[in-house]
Formats: sequence, C-alpha cells, structure tokens
Amino acid sequence: MGKEILYHDLASMRDDVRAFIDGPKRMLIGGELVEEGSDGSFETEDPGLEQTLAEVPSAGQADVDAAVSAARQAFEGEWGEMVPTGRAACLNRLADLIHENFEQLVELEALDTGKPTNSTRNIDIPFSAEVLRYYAGWATKLRGSTLDLALNPEKFHVYTRREPVGVAACITPWNFPFVQTTFKFGPALAAGCTAVVKTAEQTPLSSLRLAELVVEAGFPAGALNILSGPGHSTGAAMAAHPDVDKVTFTGSTDVGRTIIGASAQSNLKRVTLELGGKSPNAIFADADLTRAIPTAAAAIFGNSGQVCNAGSRLIVEESIFDRVVEGIVEIGKNMQLGCALSEGSELGPLMSARQLERVTSFVEGAVKEGATAHGGGRAEGPGHFFAPTVLTGLSADAVANREEIFGPVLVASTFSTESEALALANDTNFGLAASIWTSNAGRAHRFAEKVKAGAVWLNSFGVFDPNLPFGGFKESGWGREFGIEGVEAFLEIKAVSMYIGE
Repeated sequence: MGKEILYHDLASMRDDVRAFIDGPKRMLIGGELVEEGSDGSFETEDPGLEQTLAEVPSAGQADVDAAVSAARQAFEGEWGEMVPTGRAACLNRLADLIHENFEQLVELEALDTGKPTNSTRNIDIPFSAEVLRYYAGWATKLRGSTLDLALNPEKFHVYTRREPVGVAACITPWNFPFVQTTFKFGPALAAGCTAVVKTAEQTPLSSLRLAELVVEAGFPAGALNILSGPGHSTGAAMAAHPDVDKVTFTGSTDVGRTIIGASAQSNLKRVTLELGGKSPNAIFADADLTRAIPTAAAAIFGNSGQVCNAGSRLIVEESIFDRVVEGIVEIGKNMQLGCALSEGSELGPLMSARQLERVTSFVEGAVKEGATAHGGGRAEGPGHFFAPTVLTGLSADAVANREEIFGPVLVASTFSTESEALALANDTNFGLAASIWTSNAGRAHRFAEKVKAGAVWLNSFGVFDPNLPFGGFKESGWGREFGIEGVEAFLEIKAVSMYIGE
C-alpha cells in the first residue's frame, strides 16, 4: 500500500478542544443547555485511533417533545414576532462566533469525523459561517406578489404572502456534520421558522459546541434547539412528531423513504430530502486531461469518498481510458493516509468499523464479479482506513456500479460515442450530480440538457455556492438546498383575494 498511516497523539489537541471534550456535553432545548438525555448517553469515537473521544447525551422522546414544544412556543411568540432584521442579526452574530472560535471548531470537527484539519479549516468551518451570512441576507428579502385574476370580471385586489411553514426538524449526516447543520437551520430561521436539529450520532461534538454558541449569540429561547441521539430513535421521533411541520434530511435513500412514511402517517408534514448518489464523471478524448485527471481523483477520494455527490462512476472515451485510469491510480497511491491532527495527512479514515466493512465488502464482491482492483484496499493497523481504489472490468449492472459505496472506490468503464456516454451516465437510479469533460462546447451543453442530475458540472467538479441550488433527481431526493429555493422550502404561499367593487 505504500506509505505508513500517520497516527496522531491526542495529547497534542488544543487546550480549548481538550476542555470541551473533557467537560459536559450539553444539548440545547428551549434556550437551556441540558447535560442529561432522557435515553441516557452514548460514546463518540476517534475513527483514526478507534478510541472513545467523549460521552454525549442521548435524546429520547421526552427531549424531542420538549424541544418541539419550545420551538412551537418560539414560533408563536418571540421568534415569530421578530422583524426580519432581528432574525438576520441573530444569524450574523452566530457566524461571527464561529469565526471567533474558528480553530477550536476546526480541530473538534476533524477529531470527530477523522478528516484532516486542512479540510475542516479550508472547507467545513469557513463555509458554515458564510452559509449563515448568506441566509441572514435572505431574511429581509422575502416577499409575495400582486397579480390579476385571469377569468373573473369582477374587481378584486389579489396578492400572495410568503409565510413560514412552522417548526422544522433538521436531521443531519455524519460526513459533513457542522456545515450540514447550518445548511438546514440557516434557511429555516431566515424564513421565520423555528428549528430542532438532530446531530448524527457518530459526529455530534461540533454541533453540541455550536449549541453553546447559539446561547452566547442571544437567540430567543426555543428558536433553535439542538439534540444528539441515534437516528432510529431520536430522528424517528422527530420525523413522526405531530407538531413538526417540516422535515429536512440529508442521508441515505432508505432512511429518506422511512421519513416519507413517517410524514404520511402523522400530519403530512413537508419534506426536503438530499439523498444518495452514484454520480457519473464523463471524460472525452478532447478534454484537458491535465485538469480532468486530478479533478476526477479528488472527486472520489476527497473526504475518503464519503460524499453524496462523489464522482464514483468514471466514464472515459476508449482511446484515453488507460491513460486516465493510470493517472488516477497513481494519484491515489501517493495520497497519505492519516489521522485528523497528523501533519501531512491527506486522507482520513472511514467513519466507522461498519462503514469499513461495507466498503471492503463492495470491493471484494466486485473482484468476485470479475473486476480488477487497482491500488488501494483495506489498510493494516488501527483505524478505519481504506486506501484509494479503482475498479475496472465491471459490467454496467454489477453491484459496485449500481449502489452507493460511500468510500474511496471508483468504478471505471469506457464509451465510444457521445450517445453511449449519455446512456451510461443516465443508467442509474440516482440523479444527484454529473460531470463532463470536453473542449466541445456544444457537446457539453447537450450533455447538460439531457443528463438526469440536479447538478451538472462542465469541465469541473463540485461547484458549491450558497447561491446555487443543490439537490437531486430520481432517488437522490426531493427539493433543493441553497439559493432562494432553499429558503422557499420553508415557506408556504398564501393567496389572498379581496373584492373591491364593480
């Protein structure tokens, strides 16, 4: 496998990080920081060392009920009556506090997820603050419209109002826990909703630190509540709660289906889902390979492949296939595996032993189906490490080509014509993202029009911006995050008609 894994020494963590980890972990319910969960507690792990990091409260039904009740009171009270500039000020103060505690949050997020600190420093934490600032700006810009009736000859004054949907349950994933939390409650609060956030049970620490910052920022009690606990209990209770008006969830397609069922069986609450992906990355022979090859490697190996929109299906024109695959394999071989705080670490561990077993099983199964595995594989030693791997020689209907692996595993295949490339790109139940690399502008835009994906990147990958709506087609989800679309997901439209005479 090449280089040794770089292991960190937990004694090297920052003093303020150590103080938080050693101190009480507290949920936020109704403006109060709560140390004990009604379902007891659970442990969170350093996935690079396989050692316990901390013990955190586990929210049970009683905690969910209390948080939802507090959110309802705030929605019908102080938060609901607050002017938009007040909501914007709260979000901006919280963004300021994220920057003031930047290095602590960088290290805390890295320890809990296993990803290198250069990732949390350059992506997760700064992007979170900017997302809050972005949505703070939207709080003062929401409006309805006036319109004329199309058929009625009588005189009416007709207008629409945009009103917050109510209490939002925000259920976040473990791969980008801190930033995904802001993706959820930022637009909800900007729209005038109140929110109850559930952190992923694998990675709750940074969001529990955020709970303390919410109190410091001076949010009205109940406007934002933060719980920690398992998805099957805490998350399920939130999704089924009869006083929750909206659920926003990022995670697996299977859990997304469960949330839809819970909504249908309770109060038909509104649902936004950002689910799984099996995103194609199509490279034509006329592409700039000096950019396409390293970008294709980053698209699947970044965050150890634990990314919903990862470019996990590589589709390459036959004449350049060997060159592209060899380039990506070489990049993977040279990536340094290591723990979060280890200087020089480029690729962290997978999230858990369960995830490691899942990825290993996919690769072993692919080899049994006739695939050739280039590089990579399960790493030896402590930690849930899996090195970058490229699979070739699989049929289009092979399991590894169809299902989301969620690890640093790329499945590569060839095409000979533009129509074949498009057919391969669309041959999936998912539709989250897609990339195409070509110097032919017409081909690029034809592909963008016909590929079934919510985000299409031309001669690029992973273009994320708060102003750019993001979400999936097919089994990759319902609705969009970011942009005005992200705020509108938390708004109802009310049509008002007033008779004003002949």
